[in-house]
Amino acid sequence: KDSMARTNNVTELIITGLFQDPEVQRACFAVFLPVYLATVVGNGLIVLMVRVSKSLRSPMYFFLSHLSLVEISYSSTIVPKFITDLLVKIKTISLKGCLAQIFFSHFLGVTEIFLLVVMAYDRYVAICKPLHYMNIMSHRPAASWLGGIIHSMVQILVTVQLPFCGPNVIDHYFCDLHPLFKLACTDTFVEGVIVLTNSGLISVFSFLLLVSSYIVILVNLRNHSAEGRRKALSTCASHITVVVLFFGPAIFLYMRPPSTFTEDKLVAVFYTVVTPMLNPIIYTLRNAEVKIALKRLWGRKVNSAVE
Repeated sequence: KDSMARTNNVTELIITGLFQDPEVQRACFAVFLPVYLATVVGNGLIVLMVRVSKSLRSPMYFFLSHLSLVEISYSSTIVPKFITDLLVKIKTISLKGCLAQIFFSHFLGVTEIFLLVVMAYDRYVAICKPLHYMNIMSHRPAASWLGGIIHSMVQILVTVQLPFCGPNVIDHYFCDLHPLFKLACTDTFVEGVIVLTNSGLISVFSFLLLVSSYIVILVNLRNHSAEGRRKALSTCASHITVVVLFFGPAIFLYMRPPSTFTEDKLVAVFYTVVTPMLNPIIYTLRNAEVKIALKRLWGRKVNSAVE
């Protein structure tokens, strides 16, 4: 243990970033800064609307506001550092900062997975057991957050014990487990299997649960009226879109051997930068109640400004 502490002399890491060309990096900054601001404002509006609107009192919107809160937090764990790095030549992060980034991105990523599962269950109960809906779904989403914390504690406990003594260049634009493991001065096969199993099992199991719950919902919809079917399908379509956007890239990245391909980084950009911005758009555009609440909120703001 002592010798490990002595060899653990890397305290700062260099991040290679997304692209090397300064012009391309500046262009990325011009694109990603507005996207990040839209993520914070769009998701923030959903949190605010659910908090103040009397029409958005059902559990579904409560979960949606938690999802938006996760999106803001997840995006803020990675994107501000990433976009400010686009403007500097040498991008660095401390080892502690790197571990913190891994902890929070895994914590929030898995919390989002669990929230998506809870939201699918919420739709299942609303459509298949409508009379029991308020009884069953009155639970708070604390379990999702707790699950996220437990998951990322495992990932970090495995990583913290690794010695880092040699190369300190991370081939990515943020800290993740695979790129960091490559820098450890010891064989990380066992650790790699543990973290991959931890992430992989949660992802695959949740994905199968989500797919099967939406299949059950769609089968059940045959017994509903045309109007009820249309409304339910509209809500489910936005849920399914978000699930595909979230799991598509994750499965692409984690279900194959890690590589240094630029495409890995580009896929990561999609789920760290783009997807968090899309969620509020997807839910708002497909949901009449959210649109009405947004208009009311906007009207209230305009009126108070006029007064």
